[in-house]
Amino acid sequence: MKVWMKVVAAAAVLLTATAAFAAEYAEIEERIGSLVSDVQDLSIAETPVPGLKQVRVNNEIIYMSEDGRYLLQGRFIDLETQTDLTDSAQASLRRERLADLNLDEFVSFGPEDAEYELMVFTDPDCGYCRRLHDQMADYTSQGIRIHYLAFPRAGVGSQTYDKLVSVWCSDDQNGAMDIAKAGQTPPRATCDDNPVEKQYKLGQSMGVTGTPSMMTFDGDMIPGYVPPEQLKARLDSLNGER
Repeated sequence: MKVWMKVVAAAAVLLTATAAFAAEYAEIEERIGSLVSDVQDLSIAETPVPGLKQVRVNNEIIYMSEDGRYLLQGRFIDLETQTDLTDSAQASLRRERLADLNLDEFVSFGPEDAEYELMVFTDPDCGYCRRLHDQMADYTSQGIRIHYLAFPRAGVGSQTYDKLVSVWCSDDQNGAMDIAKAGQTPPRATCDDNPVEKQYKLGQSMGVTGTPSMMTFDGDMIPGYVPPEQLKARLDSLNGER
């Protein structure tokens, strides 16, 4: 009987704690609902700071006090460990998005047995994207395989978008990409199943705002152009942190 009473008491404590957490989160949920008109994805997690919650709203990471009164935006960094907790949360979000990627929809350069594989959101009318592409042999020599995803900065229906559709629908995707990255227009091609718009929206959902924007399959974002040797060092560093 004593054992049973202990079980009942433990269950009561657990239910009370669960109810308290639900009430605590309810205030945050209510405040977010008043601030954001279209909440499609909302999750709340603890942080190392008492009373401060990490809140994921759609594709954004913010922080709120447990009573929903105070809201913080920006980088949340543990200075003791030099860990960017915001970037870690965003990387986790990006990993979720990347899980649904169809690897056959990349336009890839470099050997399949490369030491590193990197996704690059690209726009053929972007100067630094062209510079990156011109150095493809150097990235390959550093052991990096590049997987291109389409990101027409001018949006769906733009001339850049049409170029990217022609690349992805070409019988020779790599050759068409070479032409586009040389500042020329590849032979026009269309296909119903091209992934250009889907990849563009994927990039937007993961915080891509410009090109080139690099990303590891673990969700680490490396924005902007990075020269081959520096990129190899960056990838070595990220690999060493795991």
